[in-house]
Amino acid sequence: MSSRKNNNNRIEPSFGGSKPKNDHDDFRADESDRTSGRRPPQTRKPSKKTGKRSKKKPAGFWGRLRRLIYWLMVLGLWGAIAFAGVLIYFAVKMPPTTDWEIPDRPPNVKILDVNGNLIANRGTTGGEAVGLHDMSPYIPQAVIAIEDRRFYSHFGIDPIGLARAFVTNITKGRSVQGGSTLTQQLAKNLFLSPERTIERKVQEAMLALWLEHKYTKDQILEMYLNRVYLGSGAFGVDAASRRYFDKSARDVTLIEAATIAGLLKAPSRLSPARDPQAASDRAKLVLAAMRDQGMINDTDQAIAESEPPTRAASYWQGSENYAADRIVGSLKSLIGDVHDDITVQTTIDMNLQQTGEEVIRDLISQNKDKMQVSQGALVSIDATGAVRAWIGGYDYAASQFDRASDARRQPASSFKPFVYLTALEQGRTPDSVRNDAPIRIGKWTPGNDSGKYMGEVTLATALSHSLNSVAAQLVMEVGPQAVIDTAHRLGIQSNLVNNASLALGTSEVSLVELTDAYVPFANGGYSAPPYMIEKVTTNDGTVLYQRDNILGPRVIDDRNIGMMNAMLSRTVEDGTAKRAQFGWPAAGKTGTGQNFRDAWFIGYTSNLTTGIWFGNDDGKPMKRVFGSTLPVTAWKSFMTAAHKGVPIAPLPGSYQIENIVPGGSDNMPDIDAPSGGYGGQNVPQDDDGYWPPAPETTQPGAAIDDNTPAQPANKPTTLLDIIMGN
Repeated sequence: MSSRKNNNNRIEPSFGGSKPKNDHDDFRADESDRTSGRRPPQTRKPSKKTGKRSKKKPAGFWGRLRRLIYWLMVLGLWGAIAFAGVLIYFAVKMPPTTDWEIPDRPPNVKILDVNGNLIANRGTTGGEAVGLHDMSPYIPQAVIAIEDRRFYSHFGIDPIGLARAFVTNITKGRSVQGGSTLTQQLAKNLFLSPERTIERKVQEAMLALWLEHKYTKDQILEMYLNRVYLGSGAFGVDAASRRYFDKSARDVTLIEAATIAGLLKAPSRLSPARDPQAASDRAKLVLAAMRDQGMINDTDQAIAESEPPTRAASYWQGSENYAADRIVGSLKSLIGDVHDDITVQTTIDMNLQQTGEEVIRDLISQNKDKMQVSQGALVSIDATGAVRAWIGGYDYAASQFDRASDARRQPASSFKPFVYLTALEQGRTPDSVRNDAPIRIGKWTPGNDSGKYMGEVTLATALSHSLNSVAAQLVMEVGPQAVIDTAHRLGIQSNLVNNASLALGTSEVSLVELTDAYVPFANGGYSAPPYMIEKVTTNDGTVLYQRDNILGPRVIDDRNIGMMNAMLSRTVEDGTAKRAQFGWPAAGKTGTGQNFRDAWFIGYTSNLTTGIWFGNDDGKPMKRVFGSTLPVTAWKSFMTAAHKGVPIAPLPGSYQIENIVPGGSDNMPDIDAPSGGYGGQNVPQDDDGYWPPAPETTQPGAAIDDNTPAQPANKPTTLLDIIMGN
């Protein structure tokens, strides 16, 4: 029963109706439990202490600092990601590191004289590569002190240097300081263009890291010092040392090393050739940096700073540079293209080179205004064709144009030996007689400007006194083409005009070819083309070229060598070049151009043949400069020095000339100017300082000596035959 009652009292679940009395028995979902409804706002219970709602405290300084650090870390992380992306982008554009290699340094051509003395360095760099431990120790110290003081401690990039440069540039408001290391600079010089872009800077940094990984610090420094540009066409410290101080990088002093290091900031603006004071001021900053880093002491610094600023030459100086240019121009024909450093051993004797340069410069300096002369050139060749001295002008720094080889001028009477040699080869002798008298060949009237003639004279006298009418007669007797053939056979290379005025040197030639054409007279009759290169080797001793010292073919026979030397010796003994006597048997021929535009003397001994020219580049006449004046004076000074201590030797041949001059005086003035031969202009006689009275009467017309050996049937034998066309 009781159990039934209990079952009757069971409470059924209900989802509506009135609220039950006991809350805990209520399973109905109220408004807050419904997902579709909004939860009613909650109210915070009041604080037990205050009974009010609590407020959030401000973060404070440390809170703000923590937030700043947090955001900096976030930005840094994103910056690192962006930087890595840029690196990857530019790295992808670069070739694989397996393809990276140091490009070859442009080859240097080291030119030495016959005694092993340096003449010059040629090539893109302007100097040879010098080992780090071979150069003056001041050079690497000075460069590190001013350019990269942490060179031996950084890994190719110097973060401290970059930060310092950044702060300095921000402070100054402009770019005044760079943060590149020497390794970065080397990377830029070796591989990159000079443009300033983000891509180039990134590549520079990557290449610097590669260089540091692959090479030692000393190797990197050595490569840098031998390749960096230091102004005035000098690449590398050896080129700069020679360019500014005329010495090897092995021998520079402390102040010179500081000057070279100072050039790295601005090679042109700080060059001692442009602004010696600016170069000196910059060098003092370098010295101070070296002192701060303990590389030098106070005494060293004070002594170096006491040296006054000195202006370097604005260009390579010294006449030997004319020879160096000529040598480099000849190399390709001997060894082809140059790919490695080479050494060229030459025939040039620097002692003779400097003597010749001093002689030319002194005479021009002394007579520039008085005689209106501004240029001179000298070439000296030995009996084998070896060039011992080559001066192409008054001042190489002012003008690199080579007047010894590139200028062609009328040789005037110095061309006459080829006329006389041709006459001898056709049977005449120095004792053959011609009549020095007025003549006419067509409209041409070669003659002596004074109108005075010597009458009957021997060919020896006519040549030694440079009589124009006799030379004109001879060229018409033998034929101009025969004279041209003789000149070309002896060494003249220029084209010669086939006409009668050829006898008086109207066709233009260069000094070197004219001088070389006289060498057969000095060496016994053999061709001897001029040369300056004896041997070419690489730095490891490999021989690329070796000259065979062999004379050329015979171009003058024994008979005519003796006769020509006998006649040309008279020029020095008692003719137009008698001032050239210096104690050695010598011979030669003077020449004075029309209106004194050119003055020549080509003279020789059995040891040397030396040619000298004076004039002006623009062709303006000099003031009474004869071949017998400045050229003979210069020749004597040079040859006296060149033959000092050399045993005296006679000229080849033994022909004896008779001293009898039929019908005339052997003491007549020497006529060295081609007066009438150039259109009848009045050109003064050759002033040798001895002008004895000449006969006042005009000699009868010229005629050919009846005793002259018979000529070939197809050639006229007398002037009358020529005029009449027989």
